[in-house]
Parts: sequence; C-alpha cells; structure tokens
Amino acid sequence: MPDFKVRPEKVAELLERMDRLGVREEDLEEQFVRSSGPGGQHVNKTSTCVVLRHLPTGIVVKAQRERSQAINRFLARRTLLDRLEAATGLPANRKLEILRVRRQKDRRRRRHGEGE
Repeated sequence: MPDFKVRPEKVAELLERMDRLGVREEDLEEQFVRSSGPGGQHVNKTSTCVVLRHLPTGIVVKAQRERSQAINRFLARRTLLDRLEAATGLPANRKLEILRVRRQKDRRRRRHGEGE
C-alpha cells in the first residue's frame, strides 16, 4: 500500500471500504500527469495529477486538487470508491454522514436563534 501522507485513520477507512467493495490494488492502473490550474510553478513542473483506472469496470478518476501527489493518490482512490458505491447502489457512508451533520447544525441554529 502506498504512503498517502494522510492520517492513519483515513487510510484505515479507505482500506476498509476497498475491502468491502472488493477493490484490490492489482485492479487499479495509476498514471501521473501534469496538473493544470492553481499551484504555481510546482504543479507546472511536477506530475501531481493522478489518473486512476479501475480495470474491471473501466471507471476512470482524475485527482488534481492538491499540490501533493501522495494526497491526490488518496483522493483519487476515495473518489473511485464513491463512484463504485453509487454504481452498485450501496449507500455512500461519507455522504450520508455529512448530510446528517448538516441537518443537526441547521436544527441547532433554528433552536438557538442563530443566523437571524
């Protein structure tokens, strides 16, 4: 498993999702290309953009949000798993959790009179 330069908890969650969906590292084809957009000279000189292809399904994901290749590798895998979950009809746990927290915050704001 590559070193993603993110917290170990996030890597553990990613590995658990990969295992649950049956995605193996051998099923992934990874390419590194030059990024575009903000990031200055760094993104222009280094191949920080990650193109990840899931060979069994043919799903292709591109991650170039960060200036770090390691973080983009992590983000590409996470995005790929989100798309696989959407394709298989499994609930995207992360999206459901975000929606739940957003609703809680809205309720708190209404209850305590914030945002008026």
